[in-house]
Amino acid sequence: MNSFLGIDTSNYTTSIAVYFFNGSVKQVKKLLLVKKGEKGLRQNEAVFNHVKVFPEIFAEIKKELPSLPIAIGVSVRPRDEIESYMPCFVAGTSFAKLISQILDIPCYEFSHQDGHIAAAIYSAKRLDLLRQEFIAFHVSGGTTEALLVNPSREKIMKKQIVAKTLDINAGQLIDRVGVMLGKTFPTGVELEKLAQKCNNDFKIKVNLKNFDCCLSGAENLCKRMKEDNQSDALIAKFCIDYVAATIDKMCEKLLGEFGQMPLLFAGGVMSNSIIKNRLKERFNPIFAEPIFSSDNAVGVALLAAIKSGKYI
Repeated sequence: MNSFLGIDTSNYTTSIAVYFFNGSVKQVKKLLLVKKGEKGLRQNEAVFNHVKVFPEIFAEIKKELPSLPIAIGVSVRPRDEIESYMPCFVAGTSFAKLISQILDIPCYEFSHQDGHIAAAIYSAKRLDLLRQEFIAFHVSGGTTEALLVNPSREKIMKKQIVAKTLDINAGQLIDRVGVMLGKTFPTGVELEKLAQKCNNDFKIKVNLKNFDCCLSGAENLCKRMKEDNQSDALIAKFCIDYVAATIDKMCEKLLGEFGQMPLLFAGGVMSNSIIKNRLKERFNPIFAEPIFSSDNAVGVALLAAIKSGKYI
C-alpha cells in the first residue's frame, strides 16, 4: 500500500507518522521530558532530546510500513513567516532529508502550523476545507493566531494572519498558571481536570485590541487570586474560562468582519473540553480529536501526499 512519511520535531514532542493511500494513518510520538517545576525546555535541550529519541520511534513506525514511502513531509519552521525559526525543527529536517536521500524520494517542507491545520482537517473529516475559504485558529504554547485560509496550487494553503496575541500565548498562560499550582509541565490536562471541580461562572472582561488579544493580565489576576488564598480549582477554572472567553470574542469579531465561514480549531489548547463546549454554544466550530490537536506529524504526512500529486 502506498504511504507517505511525516516528521515533526516541535519544542516538546518528537513525532513520526505514516499516511496511507486509503486515508488511514499510523503515528508514534514521544513527549520530551521537562523537569518538575520547570516551565519548558531550552532549545539546545530540545534538539538533544529529538536526536536521542528519533531512532527509537523511527524503528517503531518502520514496523507499520508495508513498503517504502513515496514521499516525506517535514516541519521545518514554526510558521510561514520569514522570521519564523526554531532550532528544534532542524533535527527533524535533517532526519527527513537524510531519509529522502537514502531512499531517493521527494522531501516536502512545510511549517509546523501547516501540519496542525492539516491534522485538524484530517481528524474532522473535512478535507473539503482545502478547496474553500475558512478561518483557522492555531492555539498552543507557541502560537495564538487566527488565520484566513484559502486554497493555493503552490502552497496547498495560503494563510493570512487576521488576529493574534500581543503578549503571551494561550498555552503559555495555562502552563504558567498550572506550574504555579504545582502541576507538571505541560499542565493543560491536569489544569483542566482541576478546573472541572469548580462550578463558578465568571463575568470576564477580555482584553482585545481590534481583533488581537492580550492574555498576560489573566496571569497577573491568577497570581493575585493565589495570594488571596483562593482555591486551586477556582484559579484553574478562571484561567481556562479567560482563554475561552477571549477566543469566543475573537471569533465573534472576525466573523463580523469577514462574514460567515467555517471555523477550524487546531493546536493543543483546543483539546480542552471547557473551551470547546463554550465555543459550541455560540458557533458551529470544527475541532480535531485531542490526539490530532497536540503536536503530531500526521498533518505534514497528509500534505506530502497532496504535494506529491498522488493523493486522491
